[in-house]
Amino acid sequence: MKIQLFDQRLEPIKNKIFQNERLSAEDGAILYESNDLIGVGRLADYVRRRRHGAKAYYVYNQHLNYTNVCINRCLFCAYAKDEGQKGAFTLTADDIRERINARLDEPICELHIVGGLNDKLPFDYYTDLIRTVKEIRPQATVKAFTAVEIDYLARLANLSLKAAIQALKDAGLGMLPGGGAEVMSARVRQKLFPRKIGQERWLEIMQAVHEAGLTSNATMLYGHIETVQERVKHLMLLRELQDMTGGFSAFIPLAFHSKNTRLAHIESTTGFDDLKNVAVARLMLDNFDHIKAYWVMIGEKSAQIALFFGADDLDGTIIEEKITHTAGASTAKGLSAEQMENLITSAGFEPVRRDSFYRPVGV
Repeated sequence: MKIQLFDQRLEPIKNKIFQNERLSAEDGAILYESNDLIGVGRLADYVRRRRHGAKAYYVYNQHLNYTNVCINRCLFCAYAKDEGQKGAFTLTADDIRERINARLDEPICELHIVGGLNDKLPFDYYTDLIRTVKEIRPQATVKAFTAVEIDYLARLANLSLKAAIQALKDAGLGMLPGGGAEVMSARVRQKLFPRKIGQERWLEIMQAVHEAGLTSNATMLYGHIETVQERVKHLMLLRELQDMTGGFSAFIPLAFHSKNTRLAHIESTTGFDDLKNVAVARLMLDNFDHIKAYWVMIGEKSAQIALFFGADDLDGTIIEEKITHTAGASTAKGLSAEQMENLITSAGFEPVRRDSFYRPVGV
C-alpha cells in the first residue's frame, strides 16, 4: 500500500508500521511535531483498518455523576464544588433509582458512573450504589470509578487496594472508565492537580484492577500545559503497563475544556490537535485494541472525521453527561442510537452496537 507523505521524517516511521515494528518515544515526538496531519492520519487509518476493517463501534450507555462535592479541587475542573456551596449535590439511592427507572424502556447496556471525592460519604454508599444499579439493570455493565476514586475508597474503608477492589467487584463492579491520570507528569500534577494521586499510584491501581480480573479504559487529558514529551511519556507508560497486564480495553484522548475553570485563559484545542491525538495514539499504542473519538469533547463532526484518523469507536449515546458540559462543552447532552449510526454510516463505515467488552449487541 502506498501512502504519500509530505514530511520526510515520517518515512522511517511508515516503514516500521508496514513491518509491524513498535514505534519509539522519538517516533512519537516526530508524529506530534509533524504538520503533515494527513500523512499521520493515513498511517493511523492503515493501522485502524488492518485491525477493524470498516467497523466502527458504539455503545448504548447512560452516565451517572453521583456527586460533584470533591476535596481535590483540581485547577482544570469546572465540575467540583465544596459541601454546602451553591450547586453542590449528592445523589441518594432514591435519586439513582429514579434516574435509571426513567430510562428503563431504552436498551442501555452500560452505566458509566464517576463523581467527586465527597468525604461525607461512607464506603457503603459506593457498594450500595453499585448494587442499586445492578438490581434495576442486572444485565448492564457497571463501569464505575476512576483510579483516583479507587484510591480514595480504599483509604476511606481502611482496606488494602486488593480488598477494596474485591469489595466493589463483589457488589457488581464490572469495569473501570480509566480516567484520573490526566497527563502522567510530576510537573503538570504539581501545577494543576497536586491533591490527586501521582502516576506511580495510578499505574499501581490499574495493575491491581487488571489483576483482579477487571478491564478498564485509559485516558489522557491534553490541550492545557503539557508538552509533547509529556504526552509521549504518558502513552509509553500506558503501553508498558498494557504489556504487563493486557487489561486495557480502549484508549480515549480527552480534549481539555477550560470554560468555568481556573484555566479559562487557555484556548480550546484545535481540530488539528484533536485529530492528531487520535492518530498518534493509534500508532503508538500498538497493544490497545481500540481508540475512541469521544464526541462529547471534540464534537460530533470531528469525531466522525476521527474515524479516518485511527479511531474505531465513537463511545456511546452518553445520556446525561455533566462533567464536560460544566466546562463549556457545546455538544448534545446525549445522542440516540439512530444518530450514532448516522454519524458512522454517513462516513462510509459499518456501525456495530457493542457492549462494554466489544461484543456485538443485537438490535
